[in-house]
Amino acid sequence: DYDVSSELVGGKDLEYWFTVPATLARLNKKWDVVVMHGFSTLDQAHPGDRTLLLSSSKRIADFFLKANPDAKLYLFATWGRADQVYPDTAPPVWKGKTPQQMGADVEAAYEQAVKEEPRYAGIVPVGLAWNRAIDTGVADANPYDGLDANKVDLWAYDHYHASSYGYYLEALMDFGRITGHDPLELKGKDRVAEALGISPAQSTALMQVAHDTLAATK
Repeated sequence: DYDVSSELVGGKDLEYWFTVPATLARLNKKWDVVVMHGFSTLDQAHPGDRTLLLSSSKRIADFFLKANPDAKLYLFATWGRADQVYPDTAPPVWKGKTPQQMGADVEAAYEQAVKEEPRYAGIVPVGLAWNRAIDTGVADANPYDGLDANKVDLWAYDHYHASSYGYYLEALMDFGRITGHDPLELKGKDRVAEALGISPAQSTALMQVAHDTLAATK
């Protein structure tokens, strides 16, 4: 039974929160669990550079743990962005590669952050779940060339943010990592997927992806 609060600002990294004192004051509570992530390319100005993530994740861990030393902090490793891979305007670091490669690179950066700041409880490996969904044929790998039959598109129209399928998979990963419950426990019970227009077969497939990814990671 969780009371949930979200602070969401698009296009920002973890360092951003220290530039808005009013919001920072609102966040200064004794949270039991905190899940957070930096900018999706690791550094907005320098895609692929993990330096800012490493420093800001330490700084924000200090902030939350000062209020509650027993808080469980998780870093949320974001997914590979199709718009950073396929278009001619994609940055050189990932242009011509695959979303899975970008997802793996982002995951590696977050793994380093947790290694350097061991007070984190762990990572929610959402990017690896997206990779698994693509690799196992649940999700389409390239939204720019149309949607393959019987596959879901994890990206929204901008090929950057998630679609309902992508955010549903993210929610399953958060649920599993934070509570310790198997996402497959929701099979046949979940009504969120139905409300989002996700079929029982699709939701079950995404639950399986979340289950397998969580089982394979710490």
